[in-house]
Amino acid sequence: MNDDTPDIRIASIAGRTSHEPHPGGEDKPAKKKRGTGGAKPAGHKPAGDKSVGHKSVDDKSAGNKAAGNKAAAKSAGKSATAAIEARIGHQFADPNLLTAAITHVSALKPSRKRGESYQRLEFLGDHVLGLIVSDMLYRTFPSADEGEMSKRLADLVRKESCAEVAKSLGLTDDIKLGAVGAGAGARLRKSVLGDICEAVIGAVFLDGGYAAAADFVERNWTERMQRPRRPLRDPKTVLQEWAQGKGLPTPVYREVERTGPHHDPQFRVAVDLPGLAPAEGIGGSKRAAEKVAASVMIEREGVGGGSNDG
Repeated sequence: MNDDTPDIRIASIAGRTSHEPHPGGEDKPAKKKRGTGGAKPAGHKPAGDKSVGHKSVDDKSAGNKAAGNKAAAKSAGKSATAAIEARIGHQFADPNLLTAAITHVSALKPSRKRGESYQRLEFLGDHVLGLIVSDMLYRTFPSADEGEMSKRLADLVRKESCAEVAKSLGLTDDIKLGAVGAGAGARLRKSVLGDICEAVIGAVFLDGGYAAAADFVERNWTERMQRPRRPLRDPKTVLQEWAQGKGLPTPVYREVERTGPHHDPQFRVAVDLPGLAPAEGIGGSKRAAEKVAASVMIEREGVGGGSNDG
């Protein structure tokens, strides 16, 4: 019996070596160490990170909204283009040509080229219009001599005639302008309306060829060509004669503003007569702006002989 006692004691000591009691007499269960690389249960979210899910939803919602706005804008743009095409009678294979034809240089961002405005198309359309109308005159008036046809041509392709065509097609409000005031925008639209019409002709020519351009011009110029032609009169002369008939002094023209780069200026000129509100015009030269201003006053005051619609 005594021989077994040492063995029992040794076993007891060995047990204490592997698991020492906590000071105070009671053993506490050992804490399990959390592994840093252990797999986390599915769907686990760190405490305090409740915004992660909401942020993802918000980002997705914002992205969907932006995409929706972009799609809506694109759809509206297509609808507007289709409406213009219906009015001018030509569906564009390249709608960018139509967009350029109705875009004023003021609407372009600094990074974009001036060639993306109507100006280059206006240059082309001016010459295409002249060729088509010359052909129309040659075939319509077989007995007319060169001088007669030249006078008729000048009357039909002048800016005022082009502006009337553009206005009849409802292009006035389609012109894309930059950040200008309402009053200045209205004047600018009126001053470039003839140029826009020529730009549209150039765009139709590039998109559909001579036949498409000729079809557009014939639809919009045939009736004008067949009207009795009246002598061309300078609006400044008409206004001056009217003023003298009223006992008023000679109209006075003054430059109000000059804008644009040196190589392509835009002049705003006002014409004054005593007792009348000034009338303003915009043009690429002072003389052109003066003629527009005179035309505006003639139209406003109902002066006869100032229009040359035939």
